[in-house]
Amino acid sequence: MEFSSKLLENAVNEVAMLPGIGKRTAMRLVLHLLKQPAEQTLLLTDAVTKMRNEIIYCQNCHNISDFAVCEICNNSSRDHSIICVVEDVRDVMAIENTRMYKGIYHVLGGKISPIEGISPSQLNINSLVEKVKQQKVSEIIFALSSTMEGDTTNFYIFKQIKPFSINVSTIARGISVGDELEYADEVTLGRSLLQRIPFESSMKSI
Repeated sequence: MEFSSKLLENAVNEVAMLPGIGKRTAMRLVLHLLKQPAEQTLLLTDAVTKMRNEIIYCQNCHNISDFAVCEICNNSSRDHSIICVVEDVRDVMAIENTRMYKGIYHVLGGKISPIEGISPSQLNINSLVEKVKQQKVSEIIFALSSTMEGDTTNFYIFKQIKPFSINVSTIARGISVGDELEYADEVTLGRSLLQRIPFESSMKSI
């Protein structure tokens, strides 16, 4: 792709680095921004810069937050003895949209994947095990996608917390194998949460 401007080329190259966006789509987006008032473009860049520099992660559940402890963890009406284990903030948002879950979350920040070079030590697993050790947790709910990486991560965590006397369950397989939670409709996801099954039983059905 030949560019008439180095500035244009640099902008297109940066936008094209976003997931799911190729050079042609990046070009359309950049040209769209050029057609907008300068103030609107500045609002966008300012919002992205503030997000990148000022956003923090909840010290309790590792969810993206504006405060040291997120609103969910800070809500005394939630059941803090039930922890739903998810991959990232998109899963938290998907489950919250069902309005059927009243516990708290633990965001791993990814899934174990030897192919991608992601090991257990790179995920927020140790802090989850520490919560269980404190004997304030009655149930752990695995809500990772039904992929090889998701199942591997579930099994690894299960082995870490098995010595402790807590319930370990997983969302029902109403979510298709390989599907991400964020793409499941609210009714299906909510039903999968309510009809969760013991994790050891789910392993026998795999």
